[in-house]
Amino acid sequence: TIIDVVQRAADELFLPLTVGGGFRTIDDMKQILRAGADKVSINSSAVADPDLITRGAERFGTQCIVVAVDVRRNYRMEPGKTPVALADGRECWYEVVTHGGSRATGIDAVVWAAEAEERGAGEILLTSMETDGTKEGFDIPITRAISEEVGIPVIASGGVGTLEHFYTGFTEGKADACLAASVFHYGELTVRQVKEYLAERGIPVRL
Repeated sequence: TIIDVVQRAADELFLPLTVGGGFRTIDDMKQILRAGADKVSINSSAVADPDLITRGAERFGTQCIVVAVDVRRNYRMEPGKTPVALADGRECWYEVVTHGGSRATGIDAVVWAAEAEERGAGEILLTSMETDGTKEGFDIPITRAISEEVGIPVIASGGVGTLEHFYTGFTEGKADACLAASVFHYGELTVRQVKEYLAERGIPVRL
């Protein structure tokens, strides 16, 4: 079913199409890319088998491999974890979570993002469970920390509610791209509105 959906979407769209969910093998990736997707996004499967990133990048190119990283704050500091300062003065580290945020992994998100890049990921799609769905803005501390750690594009995700949140994601979070869902799905904002707002404030966008 998903292959048919991808094929129909690829026929209608004239922008890069990324498909995520359920990729466990190189053959899974190949089927979706052949159906018309430009990129595949892997998350839980990459955590379970990090070499999947490497194999995918070697087979299809780094530009095809997006590693989605879901994170949650952990206030129990441990040796070897990357401390991240929060706006309220507290400190935490960010733990990678899988299966929609329901499973903790014990993996440091900053370290994992760097490993994903080293293994051949072409992009990081970063979603913070702390802000996802809140419409209170991106989780800036971890977005900035990972953006400063890696040399590949970082897509900030989780928490957009206003135009300003996009701007903050780029300027304070240092993200290369910002993802939003509900504000577009429910007609609260349009893509054009966001682009014009950002352009007026000096953020390079394609209008």
